[in-house]
Amino acid sequence: MTSLTLFSPAGVVPQAAGLRLARTRLQALGFDVSLDASALARRQRFAGDDVARLQALHRVASAAPSVAMASRGGYGLTRLLDGIDWKLLARSVEQGTRWVGYSDMTSLQMGLLAHGGAPSWAGPMALDDFGRADEAGGVDEVTRDCFVEAMGGELEAVGFRTEAGFDGLSARGLLWGGNLTVLLSLLGTPHWPRVKGGILFVEDVNEHPYRVERGLLQLHQAGVLKAQKALLIGAVSGFKPSPLDRGYGLKAMVARVRDATRTPVLTGLPFGHVHPKVTLPLGRRVQLVVQGRDALIGW
Repeated sequence: MTSLTLFSPAGVVPQAAGLRLARTRLQALGFDVSLDASALARRQRFAGDDVARLQALHRVASAAPSVAMASRGGYGLTRLLDGIDWKLLARSVEQGTRWVGYSDMTSLQMGLLAHGGAPSWAGPMALDDFGRADEAGGVDEVTRDCFVEAMGGELEAVGFRTEAGFDGLSARGLLWGGNLTVLLSLLGTPHWPRVKGGILFVEDVNEHPYRVERGLLQLHQAGVLKAQKALLIGAVSGFKPSPLDRGYGLKAMVARVRDATRTPVLTGLPFGHVHPKVTLPLGRRVQLVVQGRDALIGW
């Protein structure tokens, strides 16, 4: 049975029932699930103070379970980056640990790449994906099946529908990225992975399209976008349109970014603060192929 540890490296778990429901559902999928000792700790908006969360991260790495899944994101990992024993985490990956999550987990995943190139997985988290009550949607089949196949080594590709105009595109490179806001917070720090010739993907939540545009233009102006084979835009969700937009929205944002860079910018990646979401291998070489409007990421 595949061992899976649920841990809380960032935001506080608001209700223990959600985490316990996630554990029950993951157990039903065949995982041997354990809760880290401080998974339900509380300190202000965090899952314990910084020391406790750093110790939890190192505790999980030392145990090296098959899967280390974050309970939720929020904010908190940025506080820990300078104190993380990256060699310890890299050793856990060498022993077979798959670090899984998204949102605030982006900083940990990009740190793994920056400090030695260890791979991880962009994928679901316990509360939002496996701890949702049935009346709120429960666990969707795509998220569940994609995750299970990925953790079992059976998933080799994910597909999605994108906009017209990229038929025949074929690119190979290192897949990297995650939450745009978190990603930008790493730029210029030792925890920023310097990836050239890669395939970058981004998503964000509660950020208006103009903020997403500003962030992507920052990556362009910093020379990051032109160094990539492609940019994939996932879900940009949870924002509120403004009366000042006057027709400006996601499509206008994407058009402006495309005007700024020669790097192909594809939309439609089913990943982010949405359901369903796919599971993606971070830090692994993948091939992106587009036929008509059908895009495939294979590894």
